[in-house]
Amino acid sequence: MSLLEKIQKDRLPKHVAIIMDGNGRWAKQKGNSRVYGHKNGVRAVREAVEAAGSAGVEFLTLYAFSTENWNRPKKEIEALMLLLVNSIHKEINELHNKGVRLKMIGNTAQLPEKVCEELMSAIEFTANNKGLTLTLALSYSGRWDLKNAAIKMARDINSGVLLEENIQESTFSKYLSTAYMPDPELMIRTSGEFRISNFLLYELAYSELYFLDKFWPDFRNQDFYQAIIDYQQRERRFGKISEQIQ
Repeated sequence: MSLLEKIQKDRLPKHVAIIMDGNGRWAKQKGNSRVYGHKNGVRAVREAVEAAGSAGVEFLTLYAFSTENWNRPKKEIEALMLLLVNSIHKEINELHNKGVRLKMIGNTAQLPEKVCEELMSAIEFTANNKGLTLTLALSYSGRWDLKNAAIKMARDINSGVLLEENIQESTFSKYLSTAYMPDPELMIRTSGEFRISNFLLYELAYSELYFLDKFWPDFRNQDFYQAIIDYQQRERRFGKISEQIQ
């Protein structure tokens, strides 16, 4: 029986988030530049998207570029942005044919104009698709999103659109850039690091965390399936005791 066949369809996570980590170290081990690692990471993205679709996952969010990543060397950033544009241009028809809907979260004002144009075009092209929703987190950080949500909420309170006494936990989540999708039930991180690195800070509150000791360019669909199988073997209690959820 294959790993895909072992997945219990009635216990699937609706939303899986991935921190794609280790491109640079993977390339360094092979005596190449960090950009070489990013280029080889594209195949892993393709594998993750195909695996999510095959498994029946509804939402897949990929941490592609954080707000902190702007502090990297200029040449690496330029190469990453060019790779992003080229990858979207190359993959978009295949994504569309598979019914994938592309979305993006993050500070678009920081992205180069060409990247924004390519992204917006791809997002519009796939807007009516009904399959997997693939979200790219670009120039994104959890703290950035929380700050923006707080600003938006403050504006609505000041203008009388929102009353303080009506604010619930669910109210705040509606102001986040991720409001259109459920919180991730499963978060995967590659490269052997054990951090969430400012990713979906609010949304990961009760996510199951799965850390994989391999670099992102080596990630394959079997790794995705194994992560889901591991998730399905865990007991999710949300503050209750085992007897209450059985």
